[in-house]
Amino acid sequence: MSGDTPRSPSPEAPSSHAPSPQSVPSRGSYREKLRIGEILRRETVGGFLLVFAAAVALIWANSPASESYFALRDFRIGYEPWHLELSLGAWAADGLLAIFFFLVGLELKKEFVAGDLRNPSRAIVPVAAAMGGVAVPALFYAGVNLVSPETLRGWAIPTATDIAFAVAVLAIVGSHLPSALRIFLLTLAVVDDLLAISIIAIFYSDDVQFSPLLLALIPLALYTVLAQKYRRFFAERAWAAWLILLPLGFAVWALVHAGGIHATVAGVLLGFAVPVLHGRSRPGAPAVAGPGLSENFEHRFRPLSAGFAVPVFAFFSAGVTVGGWNGLIGAVTDPVAIGIIVGLVLGKPVGIVGTTWLMTKLTPVRLDPTLRWIDLIGVAILAGIGFTVSLLIADLSFGAGSLANDHAKVGILVASLTAALLASVILRSRNRLYRRIEQAEAVDADGDGIPDVYQQHDPRQTPEGRAGVTPGA
Repeated sequence: MSGDTPRSPSPEAPSSHAPSPQSVPSRGSYREKLRIGEILRRETVGGFLLVFAAAVALIWANSPASESYFALRDFRIGYEPWHLELSLGAWAADGLLAIFFFLVGLELKKEFVAGDLRNPSRAIVPVAAAMGGVAVPALFYAGVNLVSPETLRGWAIPTATDIAFAVAVLAIVGSHLPSALRIFLLTLAVVDDLLAISIIAIFYSDDVQFSPLLLALIPLALYTVLAQKYRRFFAERAWAAWLILLPLGFAVWALVHAGGIHATVAGVLLGFAVPVLHGRSRPGAPAVAGPGLSENFEHRFRPLSAGFAVPVFAFFSAGVTVGGWNGLIGAVTDPVAIGIIVGLVLGKPVGIVGTTWLMTKLTPVRLDPTLRWIDLIGVAILAGIGFTVSLLIADLSFGAGSLANDHAKVGILVASLTAALLASVILRSRNRLYRRIEQAEAVDADGDGIPDVYQQHDPRQTPEGRAGVTPGA
């Protein structure tokens, strides 16, 4: 089956098949590879905690003590005049999940300002693939539920990808997969999050009140000015961010919530307000590239998000009473669950791979010659793990505690588990093939600390290029 084995550069000589700027998925820069590797390591722990919290909720909700679980989830606390008397489950979905979306906002801005998405030639394919991975599952769900206007409202449930869950699976079964595939998955997830946020803001915001939204612009503007003007001050003094920026962020969140827009959108806006770069070292000088306040905040808040906020949300959202085997059969045969399962398990890979294939036929881009389409199919199936945001959209679509919402949650869990298992079968087999290729790609003949495979098509990264000499000239 040599035709299925990816080609790779040999240790002795550069490969003639090294990826070009028009290859997809793009290998990216060596710096981007290291950054993506760090993200994968951080998200893996969060993925395991997410699965553990969901499992505890399912077991508790189907145990003899199930009433205590729902009593805890529905316990209300807060201050009603500010529209903040919410159940614990709502606090987790509207409040704690805003921390997760704050980090999404940071990651989105970093990708567009300093990541590979700033380069249109590298961004166009994963962006288009992500759009296909959102549109096709929605169409599949709508096709199943077309005759039922009540359930059609959940069309957006299978459009989301849970990056923490997907990365946890990828870390287990694909430790030797090419960095290009991992970057492709991360880029898909980033754009997917942006599309999911837009869908929530546009289609799942009811009874919009413009007065609180206009008032929210005041603390948001002040937060933005302070974060931009005093970025180094807040980066060096953690207490200042907690005492000054956090209250402003909470004010933005509370006013957006009172305005009828889902409050997680406030988290994204606050993330976008944080500067990515350092700023100028002197008047008139260009911005200094490198870690800025955004990265500083990411280090501070990611453990809080992955270790607490998202698992707590999963705990309160994933608990659904299945009702034994008959109840499970009844749930998965409901059009809501069928639409979600078909959308996530089939619609996601069809949308992602189909769009990528069309891009290779209609544009100059081509599949990276070191990969095979089966690699992309495996990653696209993995993107069908739609957990955190899918559960959130299910709550927004049908309301917590409704029968349709319970069936939607069963569909999300079954679809996510199915996608994880199918992707694991494909990617584990491919991982064995890439194990030996990874050893070849680690060759650093010139000893500059950057593997040679990342230098073959960028003369500026080679010793000759840095000296102003074009290789082969």
